[in-house]
Amino acid sequence: MKTRLVRPSVALALLVLLVGLAGCGYGLVGRGSNIPPDIHSVYLQPLENRTGRTQVEQFLTRAIADELVTRQRFAVIASTTGADAQISGAVLAFGATPVTFDNTGRATEYEISITAQVLFKRLDKEQHVLWKNDHYLFRESYPVTVSGTGYIDLENTALESASKKFAQTMVSDLLEGF
Repeated sequence: MKTRLVRPSVALALLVLLVGLAGCGYGLVGRGSNIPPDIHSVYLQPLENRTGRTQVEQFLTRAIADELVTRQRFAVIASTTGADAQISGAVLAFGATPVTFDNTGRATEYEISITAQVLFKRLDKEQHVLWKNDHYLFRESYPVTVSGTGYIDLENTALESASKKFAQTMVSDLLEGF
């Protein structure tokens, strides 16, 4: 008999907890935005490269554009004409550092680190800054494949993958105001 009384009380407690959580303002991550609703179109200025690594700015610019299109929050347009806002910036640093080694001392895994300066601003008279980060840091590890002829460096493939993940986190931060 006690078992039957416990089960309804447990169910009631769970129901009260769920109703309470539903009314507490919890929401899905990524649904909030600090961007004014009147920003509909964005010009993504190609990033400047201040590093010794060629093409890093091209990988990042393309990945940011792809991420903005994927999110469908803005129309990405080809010039400032007709744009409500602009994203601009520069790649300040790029590094590929070995982090794991085999028994002969050769690197088997590298860490890519990218530091960028990013500015998101309105394109009206005031050019109000909507989001800014002067030292946006991103890190991504990638393996180096061992083959019969030696080690195959996959830095370009790793940079492309890291650029996509960089863009995902940067656009999330930009949209959510972090």
